[in-house]
Amino acid sequence: MASVSKKLECKDLHGYLKTLPSTILDKLYNHPATCLAVFRQLPQLSKHYVMRMLFIEQPVSQSAVGLWVTNKHNEEHKFAAKVLSELRVWHEQQMQGGLLGWVLNGTFRSNMKVALLGGGMDSQFTGGPLPPDKHAKDVPFLDKYALERWECVLHFMVGSTEGTEGVSKDIIDVLLNAGLMTMDGVDPMPSITPAGFQFLLMDIGSQVWYFMLQYLDTVEARGMDLIDCLSFLFQLSFSTLGKDYSTENMNEGQQRFLQHLREFGLVYQRKRKIQRYYPTRLAINLASGQSDFTSVGKNTGYLMVETNYRVYAYTDSPLQVALVALFCEMLYRFPTFSVGNLTRVSVRDALIRGITADQIISFLKTHAHPKMTKNTPVIPSTVTDQVRLWELERDRFKFMEGVLYDQFLSQNDFELLRDYAKDLGVLLWDNAIKRVMVVTKGGHDDVKRYWKRQKQSNS
Repeated sequence: MASVSKKLECKDLHGYLKTLPSTILDKLYNHPATCLAVFRQLPQLSKHYVMRMLFIEQPVSQSAVGLWVTNKHNEEHKFAAKVLSELRVWHEQQMQGGLLGWVLNGTFRSNMKVALLGGGMDSQFTGGPLPPDKHAKDVPFLDKYALERWECVLHFMVGSTEGTEGVSKDIIDVLLNAGLMTMDGVDPMPSITPAGFQFLLMDIGSQVWYFMLQYLDTVEARGMDLIDCLSFLFQLSFSTLGKDYSTENMNEGQQRFLQHLREFGLVYQRKRKIQRYYPTRLAINLASGQSDFTSVGKNTGYLMVETNYRVYAYTDSPLQVALVALFCEMLYRFPTFSVGNLTRVSVRDALIRGITADQIISFLKTHAHPKMTKNTPVIPSTVTDQVRLWELERDRFKFMEGVLYDQFLSQNDFELLRDYAKDLGVLLWDNAIKRVMVVTKGGHDDVKRYWKRQKQSNS
């Protein structure tokens, strides 16, 4: 039985930052854009605490902070305090009289003030005023460019040849390191993994954020500075869509990072030597807390699903058709219209690859045609129920590796070894009548040694 990969974990900004070492966080707070981005992602109560303490230079007792909320909101208070501690926005400090108090991180406080007062946003990565760009790009162009660049990555993952000439070794390395693709040793090109199939069914915003998290895990191995990369990403989140920015003050590592973002579709730069770039919507929304990327995509609602399990895709995008083909048997393909069929075999093939029934149903709902969204439910219940039933069919059996023990000479020998395996927690199955039992592969060595000791003592 093929193993099913665990569900991809797509951390939010808070979830990612709290995994970073404290030294990295402290250095990140040297950049006002980072402080403002972190503040924007805080729970509402945490924001309230930061604003009340922003201009207080001395610690505030924890009991006093606790009085800022009523007792019925005590759990929210604990959560807000925990988040601020995990992100090192504040820390405990002992006060006179032995009381414990909270004090804001000094670096965070000073740079947060700068950010709120309108400074620090463009000081590190932008140069002086840029002359007018005779090749200026508007928002529709940038949206189209971002989508095309990102679809190159997705085309490569599904094995389509369309647009994959733009996929560099850096992108392939990230896909391999993330476990979204693998080298099987036969085909010189990497092939998609179960986790990769799950990745393809995410919305664009989650895909980009997950991909960038995997990329950031590799920057230090590439000889790049993680702090420079993260601070630049936060800087981009405060950029203006359609405005160009200078690369004049960037060092070599930052220039390299910019080229990688260019490959991913997060920034547009006409030529490498040109000292200006345009952030795209993918970059601006990346760390801003916005998850709606529908304005970037096209044909968001293009699927019609009928009660006879037919799926009609009104699209001219080969990528969107390829995504439907992950769990449908494709019957007909026309320039702007394709027809597929949800079958037991096609759905089971998708389940084997690691795609769940809920992901299939969610994909059909997310990309449902506007006419379908007027229905209640959006996807016919006969279809959703059947897809889930096909998934349940695979859950009737659970396969585990084990070692078979049989040919016991007496019932006492069988029960002795069975009870020992049961006490160890490694017994998978037994049949006392036939004197047969199965233990886990990991517990086999212990059970085998115990049985040898028993035979030696009896002899």
